[in-house]
Amino acid sequence: MRKLIAALAALVLFAAAVAPAKGQTSESSGTINAGSAPADSQIDERITMILHAIDGLEGILVTVRSGVVTLRGRVTDPALAQAAERLATRVEGVVAVSNQIKEVTSVSQRIVPAWERLRSRTLQIVNYLPLMALATLVFLFIGLVGWAIAASRWPWDRIAANEFIAHLLRQIVRLVFVALGLVVALDIVGASALLGTILGAAGIVGLAVGFAVRDTVENYIASVLLSVRQPFRPNDWVAIDAIEGSVVMLTSRATVLLDADGNHIRVPNSTVFNAAITNYSRNPERRFSFMLGIDPAANLRAAMDLGNKTVREVPFTLNDPPPESWIEDIGDSVVKINFTAWVNQSATSYIQARSEAIRLTKLALERNGFALPEPSYRVLMEHETPGSDTHAETALTPARSGAKSTGAAAKPESARPADTSADHVVERKVNEERAKAERGDLLSNTAPQELGS
Repeated sequence: MRKLIAALAALVLFAAAVAPAKGQTSESSGTINAGSAPADSQIDERITMILHAIDGLEGILVTVRSGVVTLRGRVTDPALAQAAERLATRVEGVVAVSNQIKEVTSVSQRIVPAWERLRSRTLQIVNYLPLMALATLVFLFIGLVGWAIAASRWPWDRIAANEFIAHLLRQIVRLVFVALGLVVALDIVGASALLGTILGAAGIVGLAVGFAVRDTVENYIASVLLSVRQPFRPNDWVAIDAIEGSVVMLTSRATVLLDADGNHIRVPNSTVFNAAITNYSRNPERRFSFMLGIDPAANLRAAMDLGNKTVREVPFTLNDPPPESWIEDIGDSVVKINFTAWVNQSATSYIQARSEAIRLTKLALERNGFALPEPSYRVLMEHETPGSDTHAETALTPARSGAKSTGAAAKPESARPADTSADHVVERKVNEERAKAERGDLLSNTAPQELGS
């Protein structure tokens, strides 16, 4: 047992003796060697030589006592005092460093180093001028090559039949070549690392601007998609949700319409792209309909045949598809019949044709004995007499709007159809507007449409 305790004690003493040696070796690794046996004088001399070799630290006074280094003096930059302390700490044999270096506050002493730095940087810029000139020339050359490629119409008009898309492709090519020229120029002057900072800042600024002009960007993207789809042509009569008018032009922000009253309506393209668009001009053949009330006691089949015959015989309706009619509803004193017919909008005014069809059908029904009754009201009158109650009923019918207050005979109404030729007033105004407008219309009569030409 005693032998075991003695062996453990010897092992502990050996470890204690070896540990300082290992620690001293680890401490000396990566330090500045001052000599085989560093003393205070050697440490002082070594630190002084190092500091005197560095600009701005020549006047630092070094004092060493028992391995403790004291630094005194004045510097023009606080960073120099920190650098002196770090250098002194690295010297072998230094136990601690007392940094008593102060910053120079005198203007006369600080102006000289500042002037020297300005002079040094100016000389550096002057030396870089040839390299910067070369980088500028390379940037301009690459940018001009991209500009020349984008200015050529042949490849882009062949790739994109739409002029607006071709213009957008040209702009993208220009931006790509400008970015390429900037990268090459920065690489020439050795500032390629600056490109990452520029791109990062540009990304942050672009994100902020994107949020600020979100509606404008949305309208622009909608303009690109509408110019590709071409859902309407100039002079097409369209309904965008509840807005109706003839298309004047499609710009990069809005669709301009001209309504029947000659008013200009600007609809944002984002609204147009998301709205339900009704194009009345896409198909020249259009159906109109109207409703007339017939006496329930009349022959309804004969009234429907007579109405169809009347509408078919007028010159402005089409025989294919033929006119049609059906019973829409029945009321207390009338049966409602719906009549329909088709017209060619390019040669016939839709509104005038419908108006004349209503007039002529009504006139034909009345001349053939079909009554067009008006609403009637039944009034119950109660009279009280001694011992009995009596009731009297009186039917009241509103006076006809066409009744005359005098006894003069009314002039017979003509059964000949009036002029229903197409009205081109709005179309002419749209053409005048397009002729006066500047470039920027995204609509084209030659570009393909989403439903074909």
